[in-house]
Amino acid sequence: MNKEWAELNKTMQLQIKKKDTFSLGIATLIELRKKLMEQIMQFRNELSNDDFSAMPYMNAKGYHSKTIAYSLWHIFRIEDIVAHSLIADNEQIFFAGDYQRRINSPIITTANELVKEEIRDFSKQLCIDELYKYITEVDKATTEIFKSLSYSDLKVKMTDEKKQYLEKLNVVSEDENAYWLIDYWCGKDIRGLIQMPFSRHWIMHIEACLRIEGKNSFKV
Repeated sequence: MNKEWAELNKTMQLQIKKKDTFSLGIATLIELRKKLMEQIMQFRNELSNDDFSAMPYMNAKGYHSKTIAYSLWHIFRIEDIVAHSLIADNEQIFFAGDYQRRINSPIITTANELVKEEIRDFSKQLCIDELYKYITEVDKATTEIFKSLSYSDLKVKMTDEKKQYLEKLNVVSEDENAYWLIDYWCGKDIRGLIQMPFSRHWIMHIEACLRIEGKNSFKV
């Protein structure tokens, strides 16, 4: 794991545990995400559209078995779903901005249900420019949510009503590789959600993207 990212994540987790350092923890979280966003934007500046759907480790086990386009979609669909449908109780950026049409996505889910060639085919369909507009808008909205949180909000747990609402939205596939996410998210409080998916989840997938990019850079 990138040492700087790991250290910021560790520091943030310690800071948000205590009321007197909570605000520092939120600032550290925002700083971590800013650095991760810099790497995400670097992908856009350095890679071709074909690079975003490259899949050099298709048969591997781990996040690097995906594509960069898939990974970015996955990170930010999950963030949008959790931030807006579970925490802020408002409309997801995805729906408010008509991003399914704009990104040219055949699905509205987190894409956990896709495997191997399905991931590559899905990635090739996406409009990368619009995906990046979505990424930017989701990140900005989530940052505002973080700034509005109080220390007491961290102990707020997800309710059965929110779980049922999430199920009705159909934004998580009923496939066994995806449906567990609903129970996972709804079993956490907001502090738990800050770790997954708002910080560590980013790190894991972005590091996988760097591995994909490194392999892909050696192609002829």
